[in-house]
Amino acid sequence: MENYILSLDAGTTSSRAIIFDHKGQTKGLAQYEFTQYFPKESWVEHDGVEIWETQLKAIKEALTNAQIKPEQIQAMGITNQRETTLIWDRNTGKPVHKAIVWQDRRTAHICEELKREGKEKQFYEKTGLLLDAYFSGTKIKWILDQDPKLRTAAENGSLAFGTVDSWLIWNLSQGKVHVTDVTNASRTLLFNIHTLQWDDELLNTLDIPKALLPEVVSCSEKVGVSDPSLFGHPIPIAGIAGDQQAALFGQMCTTAGDVKNTYGTGCFCIMNTGASPVKSKNKMLTTIGYQINGTVSYALEGSVFIAGAVVQWLRDQLGIISDSSEIEALAQTVEDNGGVTFIPALAGLGAPYWDAQATGSILGITRGTKKGHIARAALEAIALRVMEIVTEMQKDAYTQFASLKVDGGASTNNLLMQIQADVLKTEVIRPQTTETTALGAAFFAGLATGYWDSVDSLKTIWAFDQKFVPQPSSQTEKTIALWKNRIGKLSSFN
Repeated sequence: MENYILSLDAGTTSSRAIIFDHKGQTKGLAQYEFTQYFPKESWVEHDGVEIWETQLKAIKEALTNAQIKPEQIQAMGITNQRETTLIWDRNTGKPVHKAIVWQDRRTAHICEELKREGKEKQFYEKTGLLLDAYFSGTKIKWILDQDPKLRTAAENGSLAFGTVDSWLIWNLSQGKVHVTDVTNASRTLLFNIHTLQWDDELLNTLDIPKALLPEVVSCSEKVGVSDPSLFGHPIPIAGIAGDQQAALFGQMCTTAGDVKNTYGTGCFCIMNTGASPVKSKNKMLTTIGYQINGTVSYALEGSVFIAGAVVQWLRDQLGIISDSSEIEALAQTVEDNGGVTFIPALAGLGAPYWDAQATGSILGITRGTKKGHIARAALEAIALRVMEIVTEMQKDAYTQFASLKVDGGASTNNLLMQIQADVLKTEVIRPQTTETTALGAAFFAGLATGYWDSVDSLKTIWAFDQKFVPQPSSQTEKTIALWKNRIGKLSSFN
């Protein structure tokens, strides 16, 4: 019987399971959405139990769809929405609070207080992160602060914290394994990316008991097996990485200077910086790219909070399209943006601005402005925000990148990819397999269990679908100039 690798892609809106073969081809897939909770303005929550139940259902359905037996799965890898925070009771296995999602802003006041106390440098020097509600540390503190009994239970070791990877592994192993990997740990504000240890000083600053925390492992090693009662056969758990780092590896960005950008609800751009962390002078995040066989590859990351969500907004709020896929055709009804600039700060501005108070704008509207101009300006906005991040990364890393590898749902938009190549003045490469996040997790698991013998062998699997070559024009230069002028007036960064 042929063996396969199972990849769990635990996203922000759905649980997916994908089965890959030796050639990196998809053999089975299943996906289930789960509920998004918005209890207050800027609060976002998930039900941890629902995440687990939908993920388990997706695994079983993927196996059935592919007509593959559990004993044919050589290993499973897990990739997950990062920073989303769960705390559960070690005895009952039940969450003590709904999961607080990475998008949630309820702890912004804690971050501001820490900044006033002069703590930001301490956190940045050790974690490579800026103090922001985005990350897990302040979410943990917030949950424990809600109830003295929870804090007492955390201190005596009765509770466990984890990001979604940890939560899934705990449930897969039925409470036998409590781990996370270096990439997820590096997004908590609690993990020292230089020593690769949980940091006592940072834990004390946030008043978080160390007894809560999982063991930190590499991205590619066997950490346990699924309980035989789940699938009738134990499946080794051998790969873990946060979604953006998994995509970095799935895109085979294994050399310093390699860059990938994922176009989803937001955009997440990561540059591999090699064996040494690069301290950003331009408000990028320094993070861990991945760890294999004890060797860490570091990375720079920049986040655009709103990317594909701009298209959803045009669909749901303005109604100028009825389906997201219509945006490309509408934008092509005009030759250019007609002088319109779309600033997509619908949830503040991420890197390099980190301006939580910024709001969106559509500028340059005249009586001649058409829906097509707004649609085109929206696509340009996504590409221009990515351009800003890549530009700052290059300054930090003192390197000129050769090309941009792309993935995510919006990467199938050919017009957007061409605009991206034009504004970056660099080739944009889209791979044949767009499931690069799940594929990265599969690669980690397969390497750990001998399914694939080396990183070099993985490079023969990755193949491009289409390359977008920049087409210089005066219109592109005009668009960039207008963008810089208009966003410069809206943000203190400039």
